[in-house]
Amino acid sequence: MKVLIIRFSSIGDLTQALSIPSFIKSYVPDAEIHFVTRSDLSAIVKNHPMVHKTWSLDRKDGLKGLLKLIKELQSQNFTHVYDAHNNLRSFFIRTFVNAKFKLVRPMMRFKRFLLLQFHINLFEKPFSGQRDLIKPLEKWNMKYTLPPAPQLFLGSEHKQAAADLIDSKNYVTLVPSAAYDLKKWPLEYWDELIKKNQHLTFVVLAGKDDHFTEKLNNNKNVINCTGKTDLLTSAAIIENAKLTITNDTGLLHFSEQLGKPTIALMGPAPFGFPSRSSTHILERNLKCRPCSKHGQGPCTNPNFQECLRSITSSEVSIKMTQLLENL
Repeated sequence: MKVLIIRFSSIGDLTQALSIPSFIKSYVPDAEIHFVTRSDLSAIVKNHPMVHKTWSLDRKDGLKGLLKLIKELQSQNFTHVYDAHNNLRSFFIRTFVNAKFKLVRPMMRFKRFLLLQFHINLFEKPFSGQRDLIKPLEKWNMKYTLPPAPQLFLGSEHKQAAADLIDSKNYVTLVPSAAYDLKKWPLEYWDELIKKNQHLTFVVLAGKDDHFTEKLNNNKNVINCTGKTDLLTSAAIIENAKLTITNDTGLLHFSEQLGKPTIALMGPAPFGFPSRSSTHILERNLKCRPCSKHGQGPCTNPNFQECLRSITSSEVSIKMTQLLENL
């Protein structure tokens, strides 16, 4: 069995897809697994011990780069192709790369339409991002189970970079950013959480453009790593932490796939939900949820961003304390 898995993005979906190779290997231990992803995200896959080879596609190379990649893949003689992305680029790859068995993850567009437009939820509950990616493989006679964590594997260079930034393992990681503003738990709530727990050290992770986190520097118990880490160094910092508290964003799934205790603050988007028991979801059952596919809005609640603003810093602090006491 020689398998090609296709998943280009996003960071969160790709990270959840890291369970697919281990799932296949649990049924066919001698399977040779190849993985196609986006070049700027390929580092997330490359250390996976169940992946024989990682192939990458640079978006800047356009159609020419896609055709070149397809030609290279055609020479590999795959027996199975699993398109876990189901977009135009992955369509071309699965169509033109020869394999006896081909499978595509269904998009369930009609169910998505009913959920987003009429709040009629026909998806399996609770929604699980990893189940959504793995369960289609039941057509290859592999019954769904979730491989145990960790399913994100880090190189020594990233672990060393994390150690150079943070010389302790006695801290809680905070992830206050997200792709869209409506998915961000209010910054003042993060500040309140930090102030309520002066006995703890908090490490803040965010991107280079997330300057709003600078306001958290007023707290002496904060180590602000905003803009100082690449993706896998951020993952290594999470790996060393006691606990992660995070918005619905890619680093949520880093924490989940590393098997870390995690508090997930889930707001307007319907499909980013984690799958492991180590992740504890805080959310509100509101008629307006979900308001958009990715959380881009607009917010339709008369109480702006009630889905996240109604989750108090005290509630998060209590859950955090409970989890830390159980470690």
